[in-house]
Amino acid sequence: MSFIRTGFREVALKLKRQRTRIALRHERRLLQRSEINLGREGTAQAANFPELRNEIVALKKLEQEQKEVALRIARIDEGIKRIEEERQQIAREQTHAIAKLEAEKKPLLQQRHQAKSTAEVCERELAAVERRIQESEAADRDLLKQLSDLHALDPAPPDLEALSAGIMAKRARLPDERAELVRARMGSGDAVRTAKEKLIAVESELAAVERNMARARSEFEARDRKLAESIRTQQQAAREARTRHQTVEERKNPAYLSIGRHLSEKGVAPPNAPHLLEAAHHRREAVDLLLKHQAELAQLSSQIDKQELRKFYFSAFSVLVVLAITLLVVFQSPRGREWLPQETDTILSINADQFERSNLAKRWRDAKPKLWPGLIGPAASVPGLNPTRDTARITRALTTNETGETKEFNLVQTRRSLAKVIRTVADDNNFKKRSKNGLPVWERQPSLAKPPPQSSGAPGATVGKPDFALARVGPATLAVGSPEEVDELVLVRLGMKPDLKITGQLFDRFQALDHESALRLISRDPPDLSRVFHPIFSPELLDSSQLIGLAVNLQNPVKARILIKVNTSKKAADVARQLRSNPEQWLRLPDSPLLLYSQLPEIQTQGDSNLELRFTVPEDSARLLLERLAGIDVPEATVAAY
Repeated sequence: MSFIRTGFREVALKLKRQRTRIALRHERRLLQRSEINLGREGTAQAANFPELRNEIVALKKLEQEQKEVALRIARIDEGIKRIEEERQQIAREQTHAIAKLEAEKKPLLQQRHQAKSTAEVCERELAAVERRIQESEAADRDLLKQLSDLHALDPAPPDLEALSAGIMAKRARLPDERAELVRARMGSGDAVRTAKEKLIAVESELAAVERNMARARSEFEARDRKLAESIRTQQQAAREARTRHQTVEERKNPAYLSIGRHLSEKGVAPPNAPHLLEAAHHRREAVDLLLKHQAELAQLSSQIDKQELRKFYFSAFSVLVVLAITLLVVFQSPRGREWLPQETDTILSINADQFERSNLAKRWRDAKPKLWPGLIGPAASVPGLNPTRDTARITRALTTNETGETKEFNLVQTRRSLAKVIRTVADDNNFKKRSKNGLPVWERQPSLAKPPPQSSGAPGATVGKPDFALARVGPATLAVGSPEEVDELVLVRLGMKPDLKITGQLFDRFQALDHESALRLISRDPPDLSRVFHPIFSPELLDSSQLIGLAVNLQNPVKARILIKVNTSKKAADVARQLRSNPEQWLRLPDSPLLLYSQLPEIQTQGDSNLELRFTVPEDSARLLLERLAGIDVPEATVAAY
């Protein structure tokens, strides 16, 4: 394994070299900066060294260029300042011109207001005269009507003449009044026309002033925009000139660097900044030290055996590939898979937590001690494991081959680590450990047979075939049962045999009932369910189902759900109709008068071919259901007779 040490040593050297390169790059930047500062301050001392003549000439040219650029910047700034002053002058002129026009506009506004008031007064007077004329005409018509009505009376009143004379006298006064009103109307009309003409004249003068104000504003704004554009152009030129100035300053750095490096080598310090020479020497020492350390690391790396290094790289690459494949398999594995053989037909899942919380289950378990061992099967035989306290879930998978032989695969999921169980099994002398494709399997050897008497001549005692085995197939999961069945579960878990993959809406719904159900049962071959367990469903229900599932919650009252999948939607409708019309025939415990429900079940259709039944189970029916699943419902008299 020396190549591993060699590889790690090379990795450590690479890390050190990388850190050294980073530190060296940083120190070189600091050294360059300190030498540039030294060269900038020591330009006068550089004139004493003929070998720096080219740098000094280059610096003078660059400084001359900088002066020209600085002069250009100053001119641009002066131009910008001049334009700003011109803009301010234009703003003042605009303010003065607008104020002058406002002064001209103010009396015109007053005149317009006065003319408008006069016109309104004249119009009111004209309207009053018109109204009085209309009233006079109406009075004349009224008097004429009275006179006509008076002469039309039959018999005529005795004072007809006097009344007629009075009316005629009133009518005689009306023409003079009307003539006076007409003259007044003509005067009012002339006054209205005069007032309107004056108002129109004032408004025209006011409009002319407003046009002059708008024209003045537009002219001043145009001049201001032109100057603002000129300022933007000058500012852009100033930015470019400053960028050029900075570029020229940066172009001086190589010359300053050469001067500073030469002064550092000669040990010449500028009189006004002697500390710059010390800083340059300090940075140079740091760079030399890092270069020396880098060379030492390179020397150590060159002494490493390349063959061992290649072996290390190949091993590391192989480990990474295996890790990537493992992670890919882990992340692509379905969640919640039971890792059961592909030929599994029936699964019975027992939630031990729900059983422990159910008072009914505890009472039935105390009344019939064989109930719990019959339900959990071989899980009751695991050493060091208390099924009621240590297990979280027990899964029993059953399959029947063509010859009628039934195989049972058992998985036990514990609440905590399996270290205690594994330690107990390892310390038990009845168990022997063997390996199955890399996974340890413990087998329990049966007790030795009693040896026959010496006189009988029979052969000696023989050791029987192992009758129980267990293997760890998960962090908290055990495979238990007969050795052949445990070996098959190990092969399934390792992926060497195909595992059971049940998908679809009904199975997903069945999986979702795990946390709220104490017992779940699902079968892919419902007619064969009666051969695996004692009958719990009626033949009509089993024959009509393609897949059937049962979930029971043992709280008080006991609630159950039956999930059914049939071939077609028409078949689903027929089954639902039969369940509604004849539930006592379809939902009964065979060979028993007990029904599975206490109230008519609620039937829901999910999708085209899935049915879900929800109902409450009577206590006696629930107890008999568990006894039949555990296989202990046969009366003792029958067992004795058998």
